[in-house]
Parts: sequence; C-alpha cells; structure tokens
Amino acid sequence: MQMIGIGAKINHPSYGEGVIFGIDGDFWRIYFRDLGEKSISKEYDQLEVKEPGKDLGQPDVSDIMTAMEHVLDDYSEKLRGEDRTEMVEIGDRWDGGTLILQPAEADLKAKELPIETFFHKIVMTRDRLRVLEAKLNANELLSDANKIELQQYITKIYGSLTTFNVLFRYKEDWFVGEKK
Repeated sequence: MQMIGIGAKINHPSYGEGVIFGIDGDFWRIYFRDLGEKSISKEYDQLEVKEPGKDLGQPDVSDIMTAMEHVLDDYSEKLRGEDRTEMVEIGDRWDGGTLILQPAEADLKAKELPIETFFHKIVMTRDRLRVLEAKLNANELLSDANKIELQQYITKIYGSLTTFNVLFRYKEDWFVGEKK
C-alpha cells in the first residue's frame, strides 16, 4: 500500500471514504464521515489509498473538526441514555439462521435462538469490553502497573472470544487476542 499513514484519505470496500487520524498498535484509527471512528488492522489489505498523507504527522484540520463533531455528538447521545452500539455486519451465510443448543440427554428440549440475537449479544460484549478498557485507561486512581495487569485480562477475554469471529462479515471486526 502506498504512503498510508496519518492524514491519508482512503476508501474502504464497505465503509466508503475515510481519513486515517491515528495509530493504535497494529490498528489504523480511521474516521468515516457517515460511520464515525473505526479501528482497522494495518494488515487489512482492502484499503485503497485515494490521497496519500501529505504530512504523516498532521491530518487535515477540517477532518479533525469533523471527527470532533462526531465524537461530541456520540458523547451527548450517550449522556441522554441512548444505546449507541457499533454497527457490525453478520456474515451472509448466517443471515436468517438459527443457533441450536442440543443437550446430550435425549429427553431434554433443544434451545433455539435466532443467530442475529446471538450475534448482537457478542457485539454488545465487545462494545462493553471497549468501554471497560477506555475507563480503565482513564482511571486516575490506578497505577500504570495495575492498568497493565487489568489490560492483560481484557486481552485474554478478546482471545477467548475469537471463536466467534466466524460470525463476522468483515475481518476487521474480528476479536483479536494476545499475539505471541
């Protein structure tokens, strides 16, 4: 990929045009005008560079202002109590499907659940883990050592949830655990 970095304008196959405004470890932080902020793995090879970053250290001021407006809108909606979960698409093969939990004992009834309901619970778990992570990082009462220790547990939880990546339509929505 050519000249990708902070300030680069990109095109995502499903999210459309966006601007890279930050880096978080192995992820690009990208602002999409209609979607808001998304973290997308640097390994994701479907990003098309529309305009290379002019100065890899400084994004365009108008893009920063638009991103800030979006963040403030999201924050004010959260204060009003609206549920602002991230929109994540389920894989096509699961649309309309059913999750069936079949007990080993033949005389017990199986539990059936629409796959979309189960998928929503998985996405909500991920969203709440992200909020927990943000609150943990912003907590002024915890030492850096305590934050790191708790972060390791969150990373392990993400690792445990990688089983459910098969449900997601796009790889950048996957859970990513500890990398060895």
